Amino acid sequence: MHALETSRLLTEEYSAKILLATMGKAKSAFELSEKLGIPIAACYRKINLLESAGLIYCDERKLTRAGKRINLYKARVKNAQITFEKNKIKAKIEMIDGTTEDYNYNIDMNVFVKPGTSSVVDI
Repeated sequence: MHALETSRLLTEEYSAKILLATMGKAKSAFELSEKLGIPIAACYRKINLLESAGLIYCDERKLTRAGKRINLYKARVKNAQITFEKNKIKAKIEMIDGTTEDYNYNIDMNVFVKPGTSSVVDI
């Protein structure tokens, strides 16, 4: 995943709510949906995205009183920073295990130069 995808995932409303809510005690999709006001289908979609990105994980599988198995999810993220600098976006994520993920996205400013000149095109 690169910095644009990472920053989008971290700042999208439902994803951000799920990440924040799972930074403490592990929670089920139903609990997240109910407490955060996220439709259950959208909650499962975001959980799958966050899990495939490595930002949350299934911490525990429990058996309900009705005999159904549920997953409890916990954030891997300890903290995250998104930085916009000249010509680049950086995303830095510190995980609970002490590792750090760094993502960078650079904009090639040469696409704004007029052909045959060295000056930037006015937009």
